[in-house]
Amino acid sequence: MHDSCATTRDFSGLWIPLITPFANGQVDHPNLTKLIRHYAGKGIAGFVACGSTGEAAALSASEQLAVLNTILNCAGDHPVVMGMSGYNLPEALNWLHTLKTYPVAGVLIPAPHYIRPPQSGMQQWFSALADAASAPVVIYDIPYRTGVAIELDTLLGLAEHPNIAAIKDCGGDAAKTQALIADGRLQVLAGDDAQIFTTVAQGGAGAIAASAHLRTVEFVQVIRHLRDDQLLAAQKIWHSLMPHVSAMFAQPNPIAIKAALAKDGWIHNGLRPPMGRE
Repeated sequence: MHDSCATTRDFSGLWIPLITPFANGQVDHPNLTKLIRHYAGKGIAGFVACGSTGEAAALSASEQLAVLNTILNCAGDHPVVMGMSGYNLPEALNWLHTLKTYPVAGVLIPAPHYIRPPQSGMQQWFSALADAASAPVVIYDIPYRTGVAIELDTLLGLAEHPNIAAIKDCGGDAAKTQALIADGRLQVLAGDDAQIFTTVAQGGAGAIAASAHLRTVEFVQVIRHLRDDQLLAAQKIWHSLMPHVSAMFAQPNPIAIKAALAKDGWIHNGLRPPMGRE
């Protein structure tokens, strides 16, 4: 039975893009369950399943759905956003059709990777997927993984779509971030953890933050303080978090995060190839 709320159009606050724990090469659902219950009591807004932090590219379709099931069954009232990716439109549409049977609060969709399409192609890609999705779309702008940036004019055009609600912003373009926040139609979520403070201080809605697997409450506090105009309190906590954020991304994500969680006894330190430890 799925208990998770699937009706939200509000993606504000701190979202945890869950790692996928492995044991003996298989998805470790007991430890995944333990993690979800741990984070649910920390004041987070919700969970992201099968994102890049969750090594979704190394999971089969059936494994991704099993992970999603576990998260939905354990998340309680916390909404769950499902990650997806690809570059074949019919396959992506079929996957969205499959996801219609799951009560997800949103679908996190990046630009088609490897293809490097023109802006018109991305406009068509996101529009077609948003038309087909049963849950609101969160655009994932992450050029260093996809090979292509989604330009501001394209994003402003996509903001007109009634089923596109937010953006996970890893674009590395401060002016674009500011323009999207000022426009106000898309909720802007920091996806580059080092930009959480700046994004939220400028009026962004929150963050999808992998490094918040640890020191979760402090990340929640930073966002809350900023939204309550308590700048000095937010600064103090944020300055203490900056070395942690840097350490968690010293190696390709989620290598350092999994190592830290394993050290604290939450998971086995397992990764799927081609991800590996240095």
